[in-house]
Amino acid sequence: MPTTFRLLLLALWGFLTAFSSLAQQHTYTGTLVDAQTQEPVPYATVLLKNATSDALISGTTTSERGFFKLRTAETDVYVELSFIGYQTQKITDFNPQQKDINLGTLSLSQNAQALNEVEVVQERSKVEFKLDKRVFNVGTDISSTGMGALEVLQNVPSVNVDIEGQVTLRGNSGVQILINGKPSVLSDEGSNALGSITADMIESVEVITNPSAKYEAGGTSGILNIILKKEEKKGLNGSVSVNTGTPDNHSVGVSLNRRTEKFNLFTQFGGGYRSIPRFRESINLNKVTGEQIVSDGTEFRNEEFYNITLGTDYYINNRNVITLSGNFALELEDQPSETQFERLLGSEEILSSAWKREEVTTATNPKYQYDLQYEREFANNEDHKLQFSTLGSFFGKDLESNFTNTTLSGNDVDAQQRTETDFYQANYTYKLDYTNPITENITLEAGSQYDVNDVGNDFAVSNLEQGVFVIDSGLTNNFEWNQRVLGVYTTAAYEGAQWGVKVGARVERTNLKTLLTNTQESNRQDYTNLFPTLHSSYKFSDFISVQAGYSRRIFRPRLWDLNPFFNIRNNFNIWQGNPDLQPEFADSYELTGIFIFKNASLNTSVYHLYTTDMVERVSIFEDNVNITTPVNVGTQNKTGIELNGKYTPTKQITINGDFNYGVFIRRGTFNDQNFDFEGDQWSTRINTKFKLPADFDVELTGRYQSRFLTVQGEVSGYAHMDIGLRKKLWDGKAVLNVSVRDVFASRIRESVIDQADFYLYSFSQRGRFITLGFSYSFGKGEAMTYSGRRR
Repeated sequence: MPTTFRLLLLALWGFLTAFSSLAQQHTYTGTLVDAQTQEPVPYATVLLKNATSDALISGTTTSERGFFKLRTAETDVYVELSFIGYQTQKITDFNPQQKDINLGTLSLSQNAQALNEVEVVQERSKVEFKLDKRVFNVGTDISSTGMGALEVLQNVPSVNVDIEGQVTLRGNSGVQILINGKPSVLSDEGSNALGSITADMIESVEVITNPSAKYEAGGTSGILNIILKKEEKKGLNGSVSVNTGTPDNHSVGVSLNRRTEKFNLFTQFGGGYRSIPRFRESINLNKVTGEQIVSDGTEFRNEEFYNITLGTDYYINNRNVITLSGNFALELEDQPSETQFERLLGSEEILSSAWKREEVTTATNPKYQYDLQYEREFANNEDHKLQFSTLGSFFGKDLESNFTNTTLSGNDVDAQQRTETDFYQANYTYKLDYTNPITENITLEAGSQYDVNDVGNDFAVSNLEQGVFVIDSGLTNNFEWNQRVLGVYTTAAYEGAQWGVKVGARVERTNLKTLLTNTQESNRQDYTNLFPTLHSSYKFSDFISVQAGYSRRIFRPRLWDLNPFFNIRNNFNIWQGNPDLQPEFADSYELTGIFIFKNASLNTSVYHLYTTDMVERVSIFEDNVNITTPVNVGTQNKTGIELNGKYTPTKQITINGDFNYGVFIRRGTFNDQNFDFEGDQWSTRINTKFKLPADFDVELTGRYQSRFLTVQGEVSGYAHMDIGLRKKLWDGKAVLNVSVRDVFASRIRESVIDQADFYLYSFSQRGRFITLGFSYSFGKGEAMTYSGRRR
């Protein structure tokens, strides 16, 4: 662990402590209610403004119970309250010289004519900064219309999703994805289940590059927490969304919410059909014999999908809430694919044989989950809470594939193969969290979590011999994967008017067992680890602040990393898991500056990531077959800088952008081969939104990902662009969208591995996607959503 960064953090902490402000801070508190019903108004905007210049000083939103708290050292101020559907109110009747100013219960009057005015307030900044995370509000991204969660993540700064669907954060893998703060079958990367979440259902994405000890330590690069929407307004609210596109991308979704005094009932249901074609090309060259295998073809993944979510919040009283929800989803897969193969001999590339390999795959994928949560709020403070939750989920796959090789020329390679997969994954999580703000500035947290993961993958390969399919014992086995993780944590935070610090520690005990039942090959791992965290922030003014953080993380190998039996779609390029793979650990350091200007905002981060037992994909070349497997290859030191900004030159134009550059040093060996090397990687994204007359919006997004080195070769860079057009109808109650993703079909993945005795080339491309969407909302909901605001 580099000593330099430890010293830098300690020096920064001392600097912030020495310069923490002693100026008297004035605290403004109050509760906002509806003037007619006297019910709390949650998520309303509360602003502190200068009484002379009307300049913004500070701001917040009300809690679920309408409560708000603001602090400032200034005295020449007034308070402004606003919310969609209500008249904006200006509060000046108070003594600004007092230290603690309780404004009491304030009321807002409904006004249907104010909708157009408040629409500007609703256009929230894409970025919100918290002590240990950044929140990106992605619900207004036009180009995400009708797309899945992976496409939404592609729009989030610091996040990249490659053509294979792998999610990286600042160019690093090992990202933990949560749904509403909890693990979910929908976020399991191996199941491709994120595709069942549409952009319309997502409120925001929390990017946590240095998570506090409250979060489980999984994910060496950090955490992405996808927050789904759920309506909180009174009465019956809902929306209907219909999407169509090419390649086939058709869906319809309905969201309903009924909120009463005691119950909040919600449901989401929908279905659709999508087709995801992918073109692939590969070259396997044996430099020793001069023989090479060339293949190209288009693979299809066609899915018919249905899902339904039912849930309720039951308010036992003002202090106790029980939430129960359940989700069921069904995917029906069809994968008709065809690949052309050629075997070439010698430097003159003489054609020895050619054949085509056709695949017919069908699969039934059911998945369901339940979530039961109890929350207790104590009388002395609404932030004094006890939460208990239990989550259970199941994902299954019953898959059958038939492969037929047909000779086109040369040597006879006719063959037929069949594979069968019976897969299941059952996850259970039990979580207890306690939060106690013991003073106005000091908060203590403690809790525990127990995760149970049971997975089985029964994979069989059969070859057609003399008209009968015979099991291939060398490629057939039943793989069982069982993991238990018990974690306990505690954190302590001090947050003053200018300076804040949060320290924490988490201990996790991991028990992992794997078993190949046919051969009785087993692997067992038991280890206990300490994960400390430290976060600090200092506010120089309302426009300049800094944040610093440190956390230790772990990446535990998943089923797909450990299972040596996966598929033979292309039997010359095979992915194979490694049952002996060990976890990788990372120490993450980060220093961020946040700058707010009149028409712009900028945050810049310097970060360092030190990783041990680095997991890397390594290619092993045998008999012209490329076997890719994950292995632990040494250590990596990566240092980088990241810039995120937003600029609004006029009311009609908004520009968001980010830039990330990192250099890394790798040290490691594998099979007596030295894998020491150094390299760099950078990426950038620019999103520009134009407001046009007649309620039209246009959005342009361009991205570039640079080339980068791997332990054996390199991956080329690429650039691509998305375009979106939105038209609001009927005062915003309906929205029509058109989006084109990857306008120039330039989003590709191209890699080269050039070793002494073999050369590998691979290329893949998905192409252009065009989507047309229409959304209509009723009640107090909003268009372009399934169910309105975040709960």
